[in-house]
Amino acid sequence: MKNLKINLLFILALSLFTFSCQEDDAEFGEIIAPTNLQISAEIIGVDANNPNGDGSGMVILTATADNAITYNFEFGDGQNGVFPSGVANHRFSLVGLNSYNVVVSAIGRGGNATTGTITIDVFSSFDDLEAKQLLSGGPGSSKIWYWAAAETAHLGVGPANGSIGEGYWYPQWYAAQPFEKAGSDESSCIYEDQLVFSLDTNEQLTYQLNNNGQTYFNGAYESVVGGSAGYDFCYDFDTSGTSIVSLAPTSVDWSTVPDPDFTSRGTVMNFSNDNFMGYYVGASSYEIIELTSSLLKVRCIDSQNPDLAWYHTFTTQEPTQGFTSDYNTLAWQDEFDVDGAPDPTKWTYDLGTGVDGWGNQEAQSYTSNTENVEVSNGNLIITAINTGSGYTSARIKSENLYEFTYGRVEVRAKLPTGGGTWPAIWMLGANYDTNAWPACGEIDIMEHVGNDQNTIHGSLHYPEAFAGNADTGSTTVDTASTEFHNYTVEWSPTAIKFVVDDVVYHTYANTGSSPFNSDFFLILNVAMGGTFGGDIDPAFTQSSMEIDYVRVYE
Repeated sequence: MKNLKINLLFILALSLFTFSCQEDDAEFGEIIAPTNLQISAEIIGVDANNPNGDGSGMVILTATADNAITYNFEFGDGQNGVFPSGVANHRFSLVGLNSYNVVVSAIGRGGNATTGTITIDVFSSFDDLEAKQLLSGGPGSSKIWYWAAAETAHLGVGPANGSIGEGYWYPQWYAAQPFEKAGSDESSCIYEDQLVFSLDTNEQLTYQLNNNGQTYFNGAYESVVGGSAGYDFCYDFDTSGTSIVSLAPTSVDWSTVPDPDFTSRGTVMNFSNDNFMGYYVGASSYEIIELTSSLLKVRCIDSQNPDLAWYHTFTTQEPTQGFTSDYNTLAWQDEFDVDGAPDPTKWTYDLGTGVDGWGNQEAQSYTSNTENVEVSNGNLIITAINTGSGYTSARIKSENLYEFTYGRVEVRAKLPTGGGTWPAIWMLGANYDTNAWPACGEIDIMEHVGNDQNTIHGSLHYPEAFAGNADTGSTTVDTASTEFHNYTVEWSPTAIKFVVDDVVYHTYANTGSSPFNSDFFLILNVAMGGTFGGDIDPAFTQSSMEIDYVRVYE
């Protein structure tokens, strides 16, 4: 297989910048702009069947010029770099056949530059659309990732390859313990990081690091920021700006790993502008080891010591060792202390089967019958029943009785069991009749399905993320149906946090353009089957959601 070589000779400098009026400078010597700039591009994998490369997107760009000290490359895909040797190995990751104008500046003494351009057509076939969607939440969406501070080895280091020891696929030498970096001014800033991935409608992935002012630097890199601690330390550091994320296939042969349980996704993320993922070790390329909708594990190589591989674990759950609320004034409550029907001054009903099974192909019909909904012994009890010819249940709501904007909602509940059960504690935008769903917004404080017994979901539905593409987080509650647990949402103008038993497991960054800035009302129900509840167990007879109280703090 041949490589294609394109040569352009630039005899005439296209741009010449002079930074001094003096003919000679005592410090720099004679100031001469580089001349005879030549640029060549070698597209990897060219042959008769692949005139624009083998799909790797790899190109070797070479620049030479008389009197040049270094070379700046602008690759035409949003990335750039400085290469003193004049040789740049670059991967163009935009899928398909694309044309790029590569601008090269040969820089001489005193900053004088001669600039030239080369145009190349490169074919790239590597993509990982699923990874882009999992990282960002999908086209037109953004997702915030945090350090998985509660996990062992959320930060760790090990050998980069098997030639210097065993265990080059995990942090063999050091693995941080849960919240190990908390409580110290030297290191706690790491848990303040917010890593934001966004995907536009053209499937371009971008990245922003919000470090809230400080970055946790490896001690070997303190000179980057003028530090002098001599060890890992939090320094003031500006991480503003957006980076383009290009994806590439891994160059590591993971087939040699002796652990049969280890797998790597095989996708590498490359960040433009030398951006990085929270902990500064000079790396801007990170291989994805594991990725789900709420978990991200990556591996990078230390830029000063290629024998070191660093491991980072992130989650969509904001790190917290405890939940502290900003809303502590009790504004509304139902303690369910009076037996009988739910308090009519606080609750009304949705009845029947709705349109298309309440929009989700649900199997139940809602009633206000005592057998489906009642207050007894201090608890609200909503029961789904197999009648033999179908299913009945109940859905109560505070619509037109109590509606509010912002606050903390806390519901103490024990959930039903059985395949097909779908209990929910949620809120709907009060303007849904004039601002149709999902534009009105929906906040699912708690959802549970009997077909996935130990998982609790907290979700948001809005125009950019709804139905099967909702903004969702989940956590595990092993005793969800045998014990009462507190299901909470903290809703403010800047964030919506989903909490179980005072542990935050999902956070959404609220903005002024979202639908979550107007009145919502509360809804409690148990559905059967449908798009989320799934298959109903043929042996199901009945099961109940029991609620001890509902409290709203403002």
